[in-house]
Amino acid sequence: MAWLMTAYFVFIFAAALLASLVFTPLTIRLARRLNWLDQPAPRRTHTQPTPRLGGLPLALAFLLALCLTLALPRSDEHELARVYGLMFGVVLIALVGFIDDVRELKPLPLFAMQFGAAFIAVAAGVRIAQISNPLGGGDIFLPEWLAIALTVFWIVGLMNTVNFLDGLDGLVGGVTLIAGAVLFLHTYKLGQYSIALLPLALSGATLGLLWFNFPPARIFLGAGAYILGFALAVLSIIGGAKVATALLALAIPILDVAWQIFTRVRAGHSPFSADRGHLHHRLYDMKFSTRKIVLLYYSLTALFGALALWLPSPFYKLIALSLIGGGRWRYWRACVVEKKFFNSALCAASWRQTTIQK
Repeated sequence: MAWLMTAYFVFIFAAALLASLVFTPLTIRLARRLNWLDQPAPRRTHTQPTPRLGGLPLALAFLLALCLTLALPRSDEHELARVYGLMFGVVLIALVGFIDDVRELKPLPLFAMQFGAAFIAVAAGVRIAQISNPLGGGDIFLPEWLAIALTVFWIVGLMNTVNFLDGLDGLVGGVTLIAGAVLFLHTYKLGQYSIALLPLALSGATLGLLWFNFPPARIFLGAGAYILGFALAVLSIIGGAKVATALLALAIPILDVAWQIFTRVRAGHSPFSADRGHLHHRLYDMKFSTRKIVLLYYSLTALFGALALWLPSPFYKLIALSLIGGGRWRYWRACVVEKKFFNSALCAASWRQTTIQK
């Protein structure tokens, strides 16, 4: 039976990968024929009109692979409902995101899409119903209202985090690929084989798109960033909360977004205002090549993902995340508040950004 399950894992990954490799070039042709292209602009790094419909082939490949997992028997009678919630959420994001990629919707419909997808998942039974007690003695069960609120916050928050990260070719795709692999290994280690198929399907679909999205990109993610954020958020809680693992694997983008929101609010700006304060933008403005920045993010995601798999409990993972966040805070105080190490290029970039925001 072990070899049969292994073959099924390989089949799901290969099906998602192949579907993505087929659907993506077809989407590129369609976008170019209909002139659905993202034009160069001052805040953007590309110099040629490029299709931005990456969410379409990603969603099709991911949904196809998810359909192929439905045949596997489940020990949990409610698991299929949660998988359907994941699928319907992806469909909603893909449809609204397709319109946004073609016509650029205003923020309100996009927020409605995010909360709509989150509530679809919650209605299907995807919830953070319990958390590990850091002091031991078993799990802490949350009241239903708190479980729902925390789940919606987690899903919508990670969707926006991944979308904010989508500033350079191949950045989100590679980070998601690695994070998906971490969730697969974690779930497999727990013996949740039917659940482990889901991040494997996501990784296969993402890898196929990444072939065309790696710099220089032939297609942009577009709404695909929302799909990847939603999928990662749901997959981290669909078979029992693995939020600490996801938080640590995605430590760099999550802390970067949290820090940007803090600095924008501190400067009196909207937390959703556009600027070039994100870490990947600062590195790019310092003349680091796109590939070097992307590979740096890949390396850090793999490093923290491996750490998440190695640490024995959520408590230690959250301690590690706190240490990383504390290091980011000390760095900012040294660079911006106390004006130390100002000769450092990255510190200088931080100081310029803070001055501009003020």
